[in-house]
Amino acid sequence: MNIEGLEFSILGPAFIAGLLILATHVPLGQEVLRRGIIFIDLAIAQIAGLGVIAVSRFDWETHGWEVQLAAVGSALSAALVLAWLEKHYQKYQEALIGVIFVLAATASLLLLADNPHGGESLKSLLVGQILWITWEQLLPTALVTGFILLILLFFKQRLNHPGFYFLLAVAVTSSVQLVGVYLVFASLIIPALGSAGLGKRRALLAGYLIGAAGYGLGLIVSSLIDLPSGAVIVWCIAGIALAFKLMKISERFSR
Repeated sequence: MNIEGLEFSILGPAFIAGLLILATHVPLGQEVLRRGIIFIDLAIAQIAGLGVIAVSRFDWETHGWEVQLAAVGSALSAALVLAWLEKHYQKYQEALIGVIFVLAATASLLLLADNPHGGESLKSLLVGQILWITWEQLLPTALVTGFILLILLFFKQRLNHPGFYFLLAVAVTSSVQLVGVYLVFASLIIPALGSAGLGKRRALLAGYLIGAAGYGLGLIVSSLIDLPSGAVIVWCIAGIALAFKLMKISERFSR
């Protein structure tokens, strides 16, 4: 057990990054669950990652403006395509979303096939490197978070399907480069599932608590036993969501 891994200089930025991601992903995830388009965020996250991988072949800086532009452009293009599919092929939408995800994932593999560090790049895209986040990286994320929350607060009722998809694409693009595809999906869907069935405000609060507890516990556990933080956080969020759900079921039967 590695007690020395519990350093605030490392865990602090990572935990704040998690809270910033949850600030937008919990309400967006609840909306995704309500609309029944569960895997849309996974597809958009994978496509945003594909954009990053594609431009990295030109040896541009990982955090350069070209990469950010490619990630945003890829995700927004995916949002536009998904909005069109929902309008014209709603019956097959979930299947088509799955196909788009698989195509983006395999395209990433093909682009990295001749890269000697391809395996590490793919792992970083999927699982993320949340412990490497610095305080400086949090400012752009905080700005994007503030923008999305303002839109949700004042214009949520006016968001049509394309508008919601574009907002989701912006949120996912910002977060996937920080914490990876798996943790983005977990942050969107698992708190929403864990708090499903509650009133609107209670569900939002419960979702935030589930996510925050999962990030906090996951960071501590992964640091102590030296396992990949992103993967451990996903399991912690899922475990806490399940415990919360079982507690609510137990309360219902005890009445």
